[in-house]
Amino acid sequence: MDSPTLLLVVALGAIVAGFVQGLSGFAFGLVAMSIWAWVLDPKLAAVLSTFGALTGQVIAAVTVRRAFDKALLLPFLIGGLLGVPLGVWLLPRLDVVLFKVCLGGLLMVWAPTMLLSRNLPVIRFGGRLADGLIGCIGGVCSGIGGFAGAIPTLWCTLQRLEKNVQRAVIQNFNLAMLAVAFAVQTTSGLVTFEMLPFLGIVAIAVLVPVLLGARLYVGISEAAFRQIVLGLLIFAGVALLASSVPLLLRR
Repeated sequence: MDSPTLLLVVALGAIVAGFVQGLSGFAFGLVAMSIWAWVLDPKLAAVLSTFGALTGQVIAAVTVRRAFDKALLLPFLIGGLLGVPLGVWLLPRLDVVLFKVCLGGLLMVWAPTMLLSRNLPVIRFGGRLADGLIGCIGGVCSGIGGFAGAIPTLWCTLQRLEKNVQRAVIQNFNLAMLAVAFAVQTTSGLVTFEMLPFLGIVAIAVLVPVLLGARLYVGISEAAFRQIVLGLLIFAGVALLASSVPLLLRR
């Protein structure tokens, strides 16, 4: 695939993912990677995902401010800071086909679970220790490819946290994890000079969609939009598994 087409795909992924992130406060990495994983090298896609999610999270945090409970947020942050270096360490060692299988599997498990979350039992066990463990998993996912919010969002949903409380926790957790993850990726040499044009495209492409999504969040119910996004993620997961599982089975 030629460079102009690659840049177009990168911009498309950033635009769609930026809108979803502005609307919901998370999921940039999952949405962007469902597009980028088809054509980009996993290491490049992971760096772009982390950078785009961080850029969008900064914009969304300024646009949709939410007071947060420090005591509630702290265990997530501590666990996440422990998990990020492990995720960054794993990234260069990922196999391309296996990477797509894992990403598709994550989408296929996480998205339907979130759609059915209202019918799942309320989680009342584990306390702050469980919050820290979930934060650690989120940190690992952030280091791998900017997926910091997926597992913590599911956990908060299962705990039935009120929408604005959940957004405050996830928004601040994501912001911290993504900042650390991108810093670690940069210092470890994963961010190269050749990536700069792609990073510039992501930074430009994400700006307006994040603002539009954040504006819709303020005035429109998030539930209907979440269902649409999760439905699209399910289809993305199916497509990724369909393209990668046959290759994995032929090995």
